[in-house]
Amino acid sequence: MNMELKEVFQEITDEFIAVIETLDENEINMKPTNKDWSPGQIGDHIHKSYASAEIMIGRTELTIREPDEKIQSIKDVFTDFTIQMESPIEILPSEQRLDKSVLLLNLRDRIAQIKEIIHTRDLSKTCLDFVIPEYGAFTRLEWAWFNTYHTQRHLHQLKNTIRAI
Repeated sequence: MNMELKEVFQEITDEFIAVIETLDENEINMKPTNKDWSPGQIGDHIHKSYASAEIMIGRTELTIREPDEKIQSIKDVFTDFTIQMESPIEILPSEQRLDKSVLLLNLRDRIAQIKEIIHTRDLSKTCLDFVIPEYGAFTRLEWAWFNTYHTQRHLHQLKNTIRAI
């Protein structure tokens, strides 16, 4: 499971970065409509969501259930592109004009942090510093897959947004 996680997280984040890299400074900030996010805002949202790295290195305890128990339901929700989701206010993207190089630097930094956690930490431990109400506490393994499927969802959105601008 961890080998697959390492490969899939790497693949999804590499593709996400590669798509952002194809855009110029203006395209990064273009919105298909007023209610949509720009490609840069999608990237900013993903960067902010990667603050989960702090949760993953925070306080933990031994897990008294299967450490991968919630992964399938996370996958089912995030890979269902027919449902529209509301972002938690804490990770809403900036309304300011975004700088492509800063955005890419921030994304790469957080991705490296999460990769380091995946490669070096005990992923079976339950994280205690933040709980998503609908799910309850996640293990590090579930947070890592959450980041992977969340990024995959927004990679899909990013590609659709680019086609629309």
